[in-house]
Amino acid sequence: MSLSRPFRLLLIIALLFGALFALLHALTWRPAAHEPAPLACNGKVAQLQPGQALKVMTWNVQYLAGKRHVFWYDLPGGDGPDERPSSDDLAATLDEVVRVLRDEQPDLVLLQELHDGAKASDYQDQLALLQERLADLYPCSSQAFYWKAAFVPHPRILGSVGMKLGTLSRFQIARAERLQLPEIPSDPLSRQFQLKRALLVSHLPIRGGGELVAINTHFDAFAQGDDTMRRQVQMTDALLQQLQAGASAWILGGDLNLLPPGQFQHLPENQRGWYAADSELQDLAGRYPMIPSLQQASGAQQAQWYTHYPNDPAASGPDRTLDYLFYSPRLTPFASQVRQHDTLGISDHLPVIGRFFLPSEE
Repeated sequence: MSLSRPFRLLLIIALLFGALFALLHALTWRPAAHEPAPLACNGKVAQLQPGQALKVMTWNVQYLAGKRHVFWYDLPGGDGPDERPSSDDLAATLDEVVRVLRDEQPDLVLLQELHDGAKASDYQDQLALLQERLADLYPCSSQAFYWKAAFVPHPRILGSVGMKLGTLSRFQIARAERLQLPEIPSDPLSRQFQLKRALLVSHLPIRGGGELVAINTHFDAFAQGDDTMRRQVQMTDALLQQLQAGASAWILGGDLNLLPPGQFQHLPENQRGWYAADSELQDLAGRYPMIPSLQQASGAQQAQWYTHYPNDPAASGPDRTLDYLFYSPRLTPFASQVRQHDTLGISDHLPVIGRFFLPSEE
């Protein structure tokens, strides 16, 4: 019995589609909505103590790329000249990040844009590189990918990608979890390769009972024109309300890609398309204390609270605030700053630092 020619053609097409689907499945990553996050604590690690002082830093380190390039995605038209940093840039920037962390010695470090297995950064595991250099300070860490694929067919990438959140801690982390944030709407094929933003939630026990919940995140960029930012804010807010209701102390830090009120009007017109004039940040700022406060980030001294220095050659220095620490009312703040004076050549974001007292046993 022989198959008809049309039937043979349909069978070949079906087999090709099946092979394409299998290849796509093998190349891409589909995280669960809620899953455990990798966690490591080396040796006997101290627990947080009631009432102690705690120093927290959040910093988007721009995958150790430094500030000598204008990457293809850095310009509003997506036509920047550079596709990757050099190996020398990666090594020099690693040294600089280590220098700043050793100088500040925060107890808890929330890092964004760490590469792991990406072609553009020599397939480095950048969290591991930092841990090797800082093992005496940070025995505990947690991590969560938010971009991972064996091959991305974008003409400016054409290789593997891997980007994650990393939390370093001086104190014990008992468990960690990854919560998937809402994604930018896209067609089924593009969705397989796009970033999958997340909340990395780490639970640090406090001696005698209770815990500090540390949340590390990096909200979407390039999401204007849809409700992605609003949905990411709403999901984050729901988690914070849940923690509030359970009387947990918590801190959230990261690159939220959201402007404080008033800064939109200060931006060059060609930069405004990345943000909403009526910023979704206010939905969080109206409920929870934050660093910088809205008054600091929108007032006469707002320049000292700028956290983003665009790679766009038109920018001569930091010109907007995108990175924040939000914290539980159960924490008592006593100092805060954006470290600007010696970090302008390290990343397109600057580290935000807050100091707090934990709740006492009473």
